[in-house]
Formats: sequence, C-alpha cells, structure tokens
Amino acid sequence: MRLFNGADGSPERGGITSPEIHHEGNSSMSDEETKPTDFIREAVAEDLRSGRFKTVRTRLPPEPNGYLHIGHVKAFMIDYLIAKENGGELILRFDDTNPTREETEFVEAIEEDARWLGIEWVKVTYASDYFDELYEWAKRLVLMGKAYVDDQTPEEVSANRGTLTEPGKNSPYRDRDVEENMDLLERMKDGEFPEGSRILRAKIDMAHPNINMRDPAMYRIIHNPPHHRTGDKWKIYPMYDWAHGQNDSMEGITHSLCSLEYENHRPLYEWFPEQLGVFKPRQIEFARLNLTYTVMSKRKLRRLVEEKVVNGWDDPRMPTLRAMRRRGYTSAAVLDFIRRVGVAKNYSVSDVSLLEACVREDLNKNSPRRMAVLKPLKVVIDNYPEDLVEEMDAVNNPEDVNAGTRKVPFSKTIYIEQDDFRETPPPKYYRLFPGNEVRLRYAYFIKCTHVIKNDKGQITEVHATYDPSTRGGDSADGRKVKSTIHWVSARHAQEAEIRMYDRLFTKEDPEEGEEGFLSCLNPNSLEILTGKVEPDLASPEVGSRFQFERLGYFSVDSDSTPGRPVFNLTVNLKDTWAKMEKKG
Repeated sequence: MRLFNGADGSPERGGITSPEIHHEGNSSMSDEETKPTDFIREAVAEDLRSGRFKTVRTRLPPEPNGYLHIGHVKAFMIDYLIAKENGGELILRFDDTNPTREETEFVEAIEEDARWLGIEWVKVTYASDYFDELYEWAKRLVLMGKAYVDDQTPEEVSANRGTLTEPGKNSPYRDRDVEENMDLLERMKDGEFPEGSRILRAKIDMAHPNINMRDPAMYRIIHNPPHHRTGDKWKIYPMYDWAHGQNDSMEGITHSLCSLEYENHRPLYEWFPEQLGVFKPRQIEFARLNLTYTVMSKRKLRRLVEEKVVNGWDDPRMPTLRAMRRRGYTSAAVLDFIRRVGVAKNYSVSDVSLLEACVREDLNKNSPRRMAVLKPLKVVIDNYPEDLVEEMDAVNNPEDVNAGTRKVPFSKTIYIEQDDFRETPPPKYYRLFPGNEVRLRYAYFIKCTHVIKNDKGQITEVHATYDPSTRGGDSADGRKVKSTIHWVSARHAQEAEIRMYDRLFTKEDPEEGEEGFLSCLNPNSLEILTGKVEPDLASPEVGSRFQFERLGYFSVDSDSTPGRPVFNLTVNLKDTWAKMEKKG
C-alpha cells in the first residue's frame, strides 16, 4: 500500500525545518515551527541524555557520479539539521570508491548544489583519504581469521550466495590459512591479478538469514581507469559496505542517518567495528523521498540524458537541483516542500503538486509582475492617435508594498493573447469579441469593431476603439466590464523565446506496469513559443524570475542573449493538472 503526503503537506510523523538559514525567497518560520520533532530527533536527544554520545557529528556521503536531485535534499537536510540543532558538526564526505564512475565535475556540482540549499560543513573529505587506513583494517581482519581471499568467479559467488529461503554455500577457498590470504591480498593490491579474478571477503556466516551477512565482498580488483585522486596507486578498491561504515568510524560520526534501503545492512555495519574494536556509530534509517510523476533512479535519469529524451542534466523537466534552479525554483520553496513532507519511517509517495504549490507560493510573494503575450494577436485601436505613446503606471508586485510601480508604454497597435479573442464566442466567454468591451490592464476600455482575415480565412488583425475617459481601468459613467486582459505595445514589444515546460511523464507512477518509464513520456512536456514581452524585459539577468500576469511564473534561461531573452515556465498560476485529473 502506498501512503501519500498530499497537497496539504501532512507528513506521517515529524517534520524538517531550516532555522537560521537564509535562502533566496521567503523562508521565515515561527519559533514553534523551528522546533520540530520526529523519531530521529528523539533518538539523538536520548543518546545525548544517556551519555552514549557527548556530541553530534553527521555526514553527507554522496557518490561523485551524478548530480543531486530532489530526493537527495531530504537526506541532506536531515543530516545537516540534526547536527546544527544539537551544536554539532557536519562533514561532507565523497564516496569515491569506484574509479570507473567518478568525475571531478560531479564533486564541484554537488558542493554547489549543497551550498544553494544553505548547507554548511566543517570540512570536505573523501573515502579515498582513508584508503591506507582502511587497507590496514582489512589486514587486521585477515590476521584475525575474519576475512579471506576468494578465487571464485563473480558468477560462482552469486550462485553460491543462496536465497532468502535457502542458505548459501561456503567458498572452497574460505578456509585458506592466514599467511596465504595475506600474501594474496598484497599481490591483489600490487596489481598482479586480472580484474574479476579474486575478491577479499569478510568471513561471517554463509547460512545467515540476512543475505548481507553471507561473507560480503570487501575489495575487488580494478586496474583502470586511474582514480581521480589517487591515480594508479591502488589496484584494489573497497566495496561500499566495507568503506562506508569504517569511514564513519574513522571520522567519529555519531549518527549515520540513511534511507531504509540500508536497514538490512545495519547488522553488517555493526559487525565490522565490533570485530575491529573501533568506534561504532549509530545508524538510523528513514523513508526516502518519492514523488508522483517522477523517476529518481540515477540509472534511469542517465538514460533520459543519454537517449536524448531531455537536453542534459539541467533540462528543466529533470528532478535534479540544477534543473530546478534553471527552471526557476528557489531554494526556499524546495526546503519548504521538504519541511512539509517531514520525516517518516514508512514508505510513502509525496504529491508533486505539493512541491509546485510551494514554488508557486514563494514566487507569488517575491516575483515582480510583468506583461507578456505568448501567442500574439495584433489589435489596432482605430481612434487612438497615430503617433501618441503614453506611459501607464503598472504595479510591480501587489504582494509587496515596497515593490513600487513601473511605466509601461501604450500605443495605437498592441498585441493580446490569441485566446483572449473569439470571433464567435462560446457561452460565458467574457473576453474580447465583436461588439464586446473589455479592460486592458492598467490602460483603457476597448471595444472590438471588426476583424481582418487573410486568404485562408485566418484572423490577422482585430480592430477596436477605445474610450479615452477610462484611463487606468475605470469608466467615468460607472459602467462595468466583465473581463480584464493583458497586452504589450507592438511598437515597443521585445521578441522572446518562451519555453513552456510540463511534467515529463503522464502517469502518476511512471514505473507502473511492464512497459517501463519510457512508455509514458509526455509528448507535450516542452512547447517552444515566440512571444512578445514588455521592453523592460529586453535583457533581463539570467536566473531572475517574474510573474507574467494571467499566465504563470517564468525564469530567465541561461540561453538568453542580449536582445533575445529566453524564458522558462517555472509553474502555472494554478494547478492545471488537478483540473485534468478531475475530468479524467
């Protein structure tokens, strides 16, 4: 059964918050909100009260083989805030134990993304910093008879591992003597043997009910490529289950906070330090973040990039933090979403509409308003003076009294949205049509008189008249209009590329069914339009955000050039998917 954190943001238990962190956007919280409680915080508090630990030290252990996505944010913030709230320390440690998958660019990107979230750490370390010490610890286990070199092929190791209901089989090399194991391990390290020919395994119990305890691998042979930090020094590399817990011990990590996938690994992480007689951290698991209409598997995200389904890791349709920044999400909105989702022990799926609502709420408060026409239709105001240009006072942000106003040019010919005109209006259509009068935002009342069509019968121009006495949007005689529409002056409008982004998948659970996640791609996830915007938006700063009145929130894309701005749709003014789902 799937449990949903719905659009009201009610978590199963507890919450995450970010006291004293200042982010772009509005993320202020009350004193009550900055004192959340959940099972992790309660456990840490009890550890401090009981004297099990005298301080708190946590770590972020990302692998430098991909970009951070929204799922990582929850884990990162739990680690960071648990340390911060208890006056402790956070270490950013990169798990660079696999040289075949690591790139320096990911290290830099992860640090950049973490800083964007407001996360601070006392130092940056790498698993490779501890390769020498870790190897010495491995030799200690060999000398204790607790580890051995296995010559079985990978296929044989897998076949002899057993199942959930059947015990595994001992390796024929399990009872090698200590001297032979030490000799073979040194020769493995020196690169004497080919890749895949030998591994070092912990000697625990091949009949253990927990498969992770059935003599897990500790080291495997990798000759190439060279490691991004240690070069060609090592020909063997530690497995994650060996390196992870021991690195925590070496760094004095008190609380190893991780997702539920590692719950069954905890006995192994406790076994190693118990055998070695070293410091033992406490591991606590929590449910990872899952989102509707989203895949967050690194492997699947890589497929989307490599198969050109999207235009790179920062494509605004991706769930990576780089993509979200490019789309226009603020860190305050992302953290507000994480806070509302909270900390839970049980598997659940959060509604992506809640994330979009958090973004919408933050941008509504902080985004300046502008007018833009995405699908332009020319309107000629026949009784407006040919050469007259007036400047209308427009409100920058009704949510911010200090945002002030700006001047918007108005002239005889303007552009309006194609959807704001109908030659033959449907029932309850109150926008512009022949004989109907509407209000132009911040300007005048206009009434449609006639249209001009091309040879194909398509409307190319709408003609109208205006009432000079209605400047500012009100009539002297008190008459009312039922619709207000936005516009831009044709003479002053700036052409812009508008990228209308939507959800990448059409199914709530993209991985449901046998067809796979690529079978439910949304063919309308990106529509590129050529629109018209206020002259004020001719060369906006990359990353700046605006509300295009009546349309949605938009961010300036990095593809923008002077005089040719590109805008990304961040989020619609309202949740359009909710309406679609109700119809369905």
